[in-house]
Amino acid sequence: MHISDGILSTQWCIVWYAVALVFIALGIREIKRRTEETPSYMPLLALMGAAIFVIAVWHIPVPVTGSCSHPIGTPMSAIVVGPFATVVLSAIALIFHAFLAHGGITTLGANTVSMGIVGTFTGYGTYVLLRRANLSVWIAAGMAGFVGDILCYLTTAMELALSINPGSVLYHWGLYSLGFVPTQLPLAVAEFIFTAAIVKYIADTRPDIIAKLGGAIDG
Repeated sequence: MHISDGILSTQWCIVWYAVALVFIALGIREIKRRTEETPSYMPLLALMGAAIFVIAVWHIPVPVTGSCSHPIGTPMSAIVVGPFATVVLSAIALIFHAFLAHGGITTLGANTVSMGIVGTFTGYGTYVLLRRANLSVWIAAGMAGFVGDILCYLTTAMELALSINPGSVLYHWGLYSLGFVPTQLPLAVAEFIFTAAIVKYIADTRPDIIAKLGGAIDG
């Protein structure tokens, strides 16, 4: 998911920045509102931000794509602190990642879109839908992690194809997606397990935290 500087065209870097900034602005507004309503929100937000940074910083290079594979942590964060706030946390984590040679500054918008927006909202949406279908917290949270992880990388593949291969987007989208499969599929399974375990633990031990913050545990 960490697309490095120099891979995407200037045009697409600008497009993805524009998309990311809209969600970041909404996330900042959401954080401000929730912090005013619940002072305990900020420490939990910091904890989730640190978790995203650590979870997503460990990576496996994927030569075919010029990117890398790693868990993302954003579906878990979205369930606990909300999806819009998670977009902001993702962008902050990705800035620090760029200084560790993971990703880049010009591609920050694209990486935020894949990990912080697509991974976050598809994971969160999966959790809410499965809980409304009366599936257990464990299954719903695990599937949120798995789906968000996989769709994050399908989005990365699309970003690469749109910029590098505008004349054969669908073909190269499929090619780049296949390039991620050997490393990303086992990582997505790992994301299922740790997302399920963490969310289930919070649901069992401190359901009041999620209830107070308007999270999705009881979605």
